Amino acid sequence: MGGSVRDALLDRASPDLDFATDASPDAIRGIVGDWADDLYLAGQRFGTIGAIKDGEIYEITTFRSEIYERDSRKPIVTFSDHIEADLARRDFTVNAMAIKLPGVGGDTPEMVDPFGGLNDLAGRLLRCPTDAETSFGDDPLRMLRLFRFVSTLGFSADPDVARSVVDMRERLDVVSRERIQVEFDKLMVGPNVGPALSGLLESGLAEQFIPEIPALAVEQDPMHRHKDVLAHTIAVVEKTSPKRLVVRLAALFHDIGKPATRRFEGGKVMFHHHEVVGARMTRERMRAMRYPKQMVADVSKLVFLHMRPHTYAMGWTDSAVRRYVRDASPLVDELNELVRCDVTTGNAKRARAIQRRIDELEVRIEELAKEEEINALRPPINGTQVIEHLGVEPGPIIGEAMKMLLERRIDDGPYSEEEAFAMLDEFSKAHGL
Repeated sequence: MGGSVRDALLDRASPDLDFATDASPDAIRGIVGDWADDLYLAGQRFGTIGAIKDGEIYEITTFRSEIYERDSRKPIVTFSDHIEADLARRDFTVNAMAIKLPGVGGDTPEMVDPFGGLNDLAGRLLRCPTDAETSFGDDPLRMLRLFRFVSTLGFSADPDVARSVVDMRERLDVVSRERIQVEFDKLMVGPNVGPALSGLLESGLAEQFIPEIPALAVEQDPMHRHKDVLAHTIAVVEKTSPKRLVVRLAALFHDIGKPATRRFEGGKVMFHHHEVVGARMTRERMRAMRYPKQMVADVSKLVFLHMRPHTYAMGWTDSAVRRYVRDASPLVDELNELVRCDVTTGNAKRARAIQRRIDELEVRIEELAKEEEINALRPPINGTQVIEHLGVEPGPIIGEAMKMLLERRIDDGPYSEEEAFAMLDEFSKAHGL
């Protein structure tokens, strides 16, 4: 039932199979207990028993009729004897269908579609089984899920449903940041992410959890004069690979520092150091959305570095390539993709120049990698050797010495241990050690 039926009718792979029955959770345990290798009972109070067989998990749920407290994040669950009651509590009609399986006597499978899900599936339309106000009131996360299905399925929201999102968008505040983040990630990796983001913005729902993005609509970007910054941002997200969530999130956030850095100089709008401000804002927003620490670090790093290739318009020296790889590692490929996708200018000559610059950079990285360990830049001696040679205790002075040795490695390439120790002798004299 539910999404697995929808995916089967769309000829899409489904991550799992959901089964429903009028049997109680205790009865389900008794029926499948001997058959299953193990039981997963974490969802039992919500009516779901997980049966593990040959490494697969089969979720079997008692027909439910859930009632949500209006200002609570936790549902009150009641059970039902009828499949129609269970389907009525689903989010959208295309997910409110079931297939009645044959019994022991070998009956023919029967489609159960009380709310017109098949017609909506054919029309690629997202409608609620009951009125949208009731559905979104029961679980406000469904408003975000609406646009997730726009992104992943390429469907359109029913106009009445879309209007209900406008009216009820503030109800999203009762949903936990963790649930919002999980749903939003699914939206971001969909093949139709552009229309989904536009829907989020037009409905005002984006204001509830990523307010920095709607703020871009009023900012004119001098590098992309045919677009405001918001339209440019959506265009960049659409160009990135859906397989790289970190790049898509970086594309979404890469210009959020522009409103705070907008300045008028000589009749032109400028956004000096917007990448620095944007990286900080990205960290703050992603932490508020409860993203894992590593994801926060990776996305904010890409935002911080996305302007770096533009500073090398005159060509890539060896030291410039080393610094780029050192600063971007291990996200060099992701950064290159972001920079390429950031080119949405209508100026064909400028677009070609930027793409050639990235082409040249990637060639230079490949060439330099054949000559030296560019992905693991380090001095020829380690911290322990520095401490022993200088004869001092570990502390800030050792870090300063190691930084000096690394800078030499970046600027001039590989050098010998003897040269490193000679540099330390000069360093020791200069610091009176």
